[in-house]
Amino acid sequence: MGIGPVRLNHAVLFVADLARAEQFYTDVFGMVVAAREPRANAAFLRLPRSGNHHDLGLFGVGPTAPPKQRGGVGLYHLAWQVDTIDELEQARRTLAEAGAYSGESSHGATKSVYGADPDGNEFEIMWMLPRADWGEYENAAPVDRLDLAAEVARWSGVSTAGSR
Repeated sequence: MGIGPVRLNHAVLFVADLARAEQFYTDVFGMVVAAREPRANAAFLRLPRSGNHHDLGLFGVGPTAPPKQRGGVGLYHLAWQVDTIDELEQARRTLAEAGAYSGESSHGATKSVYGADPDGNEFEIMWMLPRADWGEYENAAPVDRLDLAAEVARWSGVSTAGSR
């Protein structure tokens, strides 16, 4: 018998400069600091619409820590879900303005933009189609070109984050 969790509750990242990382996530994601633990050089951040105590923990390890290497063993990225395709379009603009945008793609049932924080920790901002519209993507996850303008024209205003 397996463990049976219902969802991932939070993520924790090691960062070189705690203040820099905290500023990035508060400025770009709109997170608020829920708690700090100075003895561990840590901050715990909450998303504005979250009912969670914290969604992201940041632990400062100092500038001499070895940098993350893309393609190495370890976490590839975190995926943050938005409620509407319109929010995904805004996320792309916000990431570009912050110099954090790194790409975008369509995975069929989900549409995604990608970025990285100042320490190179990669993340995905994604919007999921309504469950009834997954169709051929029920059991597929392609990596295709995203035509965000066309997706916004089709799905604008459709809320899916609370859907199952």
